Amino acid sequence: MKIKEIRELSNKELEGKIRNAKKELFSLRMKQSTGSLDKPSKIKELRKDVARMKTVMRERELKEAEHGE
Repeated sequence: MKIKEIRELSNKELEGKIRNAKKELFSLRMKQSTGSLDKPSKIKELRKDVARMKTVMRERELKEAEHGE
């Protein structure tokens, strides 16, 4: 997921996507531990997507706090 796509999402959509990505990440880790994971690179990709989404959420929080003062 590109940063531009992430920035276009609302906060609620972002929270939902983060939650879903974390569930999928957990599932992929379980598959990896049992040896049935086809694409190990998917774990790294998902981790980076979650980090991007959290970064955008934090930027929005800081922007709101700045405007609130």
